[in-house]
Amino acid sequence: MEQYIPLSVPNLKGNELKCLTEAVSAEWVSTSGSFVTGFENEFAKYANVPVAAAVQSGTAALHLAMIECGIGAGDLVIAPTLTFIAAVNPITYVGAEPVFLDCDDSLCIDPIKLERYLAEECQSRDGKIYDKTLGKQIKAILVVHIFGNGADMESIMKIAESYDLPVIEDATEAVGTFYNTGRYKGQMAGTIGDIGTYSFNGNKIITTGGGGMLVARDPKHVKHARHLATQAKSDELYFDHDEIGFNYRMTNIQAAMGVAQLEQLEDFIDIKYNNYLRYKELGIDLLPFSDYVRPNYWFYSHITDDRDKLIQHLEENKVQSRPVWKLIHTLPMYEKCRTFSIDKAYTYHKSIVNIPCSSNLKTDDLSRVAELIKRRPISAI
Repeated sequence: MEQYIPLSVPNLKGNELKCLTEAVSAEWVSTSGSFVTGFENEFAKYANVPVAAAVQSGTAALHLAMIECGIGAGDLVIAPTLTFIAAVNPITYVGAEPVFLDCDDSLCIDPIKLERYLAEECQSRDGKIYDKTLGKQIKAILVVHIFGNGADMESIMKIAESYDLPVIEDATEAVGTFYNTGRYKGQMAGTIGDIGTYSFNGNKIITTGGGGMLVARDPKHVKHARHLATQAKSDELYFDHDEIGFNYRMTNIQAAMGVAQLEQLEDFIDIKYNNYLRYKELGIDLLPFSDYVRPNYWFYSHITDDRDKLIQHLEENKVQSRPVWKLIHTLPMYEKCRTFSIDKAYTYHKSIVNIPCSSNLKTDDLSRVAELIKRRPISAI
């Protein structure tokens, strides 16, 4: 009997049980402990940044990033429409509004349209940038690295610098992706803008079950974000709190798993790269990754003109797949937000099917998925 092939599941064959047992044996399982500090230090070393703050989720990291960038009520944040909603919701948590832009062929925000929007639709007053239609200040650019690919950060950072706008990087899907050419050669996705965020959700390339990380160009932002994530407690004994904080700190149990997962990250990337190549060798058309990055190959995007029927056909044959997200500006809570020149995102929304990409896929699994895609019956087209 054929087994169900899921889309993306954890690979837990390293030292996860050993680290978790150590955390449980120490009876320190909550929001502090040696594994939290250890995971932060090891991640900072891997990403080549001075310091990192471990938090409850990528969403929590993004919320803290918005606060650290001084974004608040009435402000605007430029954001992609082709992304998961958790990338955009934190903009609203601080009372700001998104301005939605199109993607380019990397699936990430289009720097050409970004520059056009700022040049044609905005104006400078007193050293600040305002949207001419809304009359509100642009406070930041949110860049999301989609499916492990890397946005064109060289172009985006030049634009941001010319308009003196901070850049928040959502690298929640791009843990391990780095730039191999140009100005940022050798730098990890998430470490180029002002603040970077990561996710270790259950379907990510490494997982803590649920969790995230925040890094920043200025270490003060990381330290302050960590302070806010622990309820802004300024005195451990007498419960002094100097700001409104959040219960956003990562637990020792989560961090224990993170330490074990991080040890295997480069091996996972190698496996996912080889599986990506194998699908292509088997004749499956996959969206390429940008040549200016070493991606982590998190998700594989098959391009088709019969998206929904293919998803149904695969499901009927015990293979999980999924479409790309609905464009955020089309959802009811965001449909009245400002948009600019969106067209390519519609095309990719209609044509992408993400196919199984777990790092523990077997050779037979890859062949079975490929055969189902290639040999689907006429009735499924």
